[in-house]
Amino acid sequence: MDVEERLRRTRRWLWVVVVGLFLSGVTAFPLEIEVRWLLRALDPLAGQFPALVAWIERVHTGLVETGDRYPFMLYGTDWLAFAHLVLAVAFWGPLRDPVRNVWVVQLGMIACAGIVPLALICGPIRDIPWFWTLVDLSFAVAAFPPLWFAYRHIRAVEAATGASAVPPVPAPAG
Repeated sequence: MDVEERLRRTRRWLWVVVVGLFLSGVTAFPLEIEVRWLLRALDPLAGQFPALVAWIERVHTGLVETGDRYPFMLYGTDWLAFAHLVLAVAFWGPLRDPVRNVWVVQLGMIACAGIVPLALICGPIRDIPWFWTLVDLSFAVAAFPPLWFAYRHIRAVEAATGASAVPPVPAPAG
């Protein structure tokens, strides 16, 4: 596979991540409305998935009551949304120059790995049901492969071109 094809594939994989981060970000703003819609969509399945529907009802009640009584608490989800959008913007570097900005891809893979202990430790502390912890873990499962594929292509381009992610340090004068 030639360098140009590897770069095209790298960028395709990175676009998957950017779009996922963007969608995760913009959908974190209107949580109460989205959860209400989800609850309505799941209503016909309440008999088949009672634990899931009960959990979504509890989440919706929590969002509504928190928003009514303590709206400043929802500011945390605004920052969550913002963080996703900022991370999406960070991937513009690797989209423009993948070899030079490979560190962003590495950071993304590290973040995916970090989701696992966070969900497994904090989920039970916050009374998150196991099935919802699996939903949280799915973000790592969904995001890591495209990052890994992009990373592999970037390293192959680096090897084929002799380019380096780290520019050489100039020798001291004198």
